[in-house]
Amino acid sequence: MSDQAILVTGAAGFIGFHVARRLLAEGHKVVGLDNLNSYYDPALKQARLDILRADSRFSFVQTDLADRASMSELFEKNRFTRVLHLAAQAGVRYSIDHPHAYADANLAGFLNVLEGCRHHGCGHLIYASSSSVYGANTKLPFSVDDRTDHPVSLYAATKKANELMAHSYSHLYSLPTTGLRFFTVYGPWGRPDMAIFLFTKAIVEGTPIKLFNHGKMQRDFTYVDDVAHGILRLIDRVPGSTEGKGGGALARIYNIGNNRPEDLMHVVAVLEKELGRAAVKQMLPMQPGDVLATYADIDDLTRDVGFRPQTSIEDGIRAFVAWYRDHYRI
Repeated sequence: MSDQAILVTGAAGFIGFHVARRLLAEGHKVVGLDNLNSYYDPALKQARLDILRADSRFSFVQTDLADRASMSELFEKNRFTRVLHLAAQAGVRYSIDHPHAYADANLAGFLNVLEGCRHHGCGHLIYASSSSVYGANTKLPFSVDDRTDHPVSLYAATKKANELMAHSYSHLYSLPTTGLRFFTVYGPWGRPDMAIFLFTKAIVEGTPIKLFNHGKMQRDFTYVDDVAHGILRLIDRVPGSTEGKGGGALARIYNIGNNRPEDLMHVVAVLEKELGRAAVKQMLPMQPGDVLATYADIDDLTRDVGFRPQTSIEDGIRAFVAWYRDHYRI
């Protein structure tokens, strides 16, 4: 790869931060973009950013994906050959009450990224999709060959739309794109709205943890270092026109998961053990937009780039709890 900077959108976000840090450690120049919104505690985003800014090869741009003029200017000025688009309005539950935030960031914002890549010579766009595109599918494990046209949340619908938008740009403009369906990513510097973070905070504070469907759920929890490792392996694996089933489009989609679903109650038990105290459990019914189980078929990613998750849920939670204690001085 040339010494041209790589664009990482959502660089102050959870996955974006880990990917940017890994790229810097490998000697790459990184331009990080983020709007530092208040969807969750901006202080956590700022703390991640402070770590990245300590490296002279990192430069930061604070702007909104939906700001067409500023996005166009960013791409024109830098002419990125590689773009890692990890910014999005995240969260299934939030999308039920704040739909316009998803249209702005995930649809208009994604279009601005595609246009920037199309007009300014990007050689490969890797973008974040989500396991939520599988919606109400019941066949496990979820395969990229499964149909994904029954989303159960607006968030999932916007991520499916991203895949379709990327495919059309690959087809029309020969823009190589790789979409990644992330499965419940967790680990140090994680998002406060995600289960493991929420549960840890509640157990520490002695407040109830909410267990939907009475705790009878499974998630393919994927450790963030495994995810970052997988993304870096894909940067220079540019999709060719003979790949995929997309009528010659230079477009690929992969699952990026742990390939092993965990019972939610087991996750709670591991957290209780690491924190040395019992959780106060509030058993609740299933809620809108949620699914019973997620489980990633990662055969394609293993075959193409040798992706093999290394981190057990026990080791991952241990690392997260150690970070949480340190960061919040507990």
